[in-house]
Amino acid sequence: MTDVRRAQPADAELVGRLLHDFNTEFESPTPDAATFARRFAVLLAREDVVVLLAGETGEDGFAYLTVRPTPYYDGTLAQLEELYVAPPLRDQGIGTALLTAAVEEVRRLGAGEVHINVDEVDTDTRRFYERHGFVNIEPGEDYRMLCYLREL
Repeated sequence: MTDVRRAQPADAELVGRLLHDFNTEFESPTPDAATFARRFAVLLAREDVVVLLAGETGEDGFAYLTVRPTPYYDGTLAQLEELYVAPPLRDQGIGTALLTAAVEEVRRLGAGEVHINVDEVDTDTRRFYERHGFVNIEPGEDYRMLCYLREL
């Protein structure tokens, strides 16, 4: 079973490096890891920002969520901004452990729903979220980014 814990401001450097690694792997434009670390040092102190780290050292992967008010529930809505597992550790249940812990944590914070945006062409990622109860609400073939959600 994978250890998952909530990141603290002292973890900002690690979270910044993981997010940079994620963006670099997928060739997305990205600030450097130090810039992310500086920003996460502030974000991780907020109750409406949730970052979970996987593994004994926290380096196996992370989930990054934001929580915001919504008129559709008496609670909040959570956005899963990023979910990343280090490439050599994939397909070992780490992503599932992170996602399960993320849902539990935002539910504890009063979220009524979790959203995630997934590239339409990323069928493996789409199947992963669908396996965990997320449903695509953007039907059709004209979308490059699909919005998945899961009511809690």
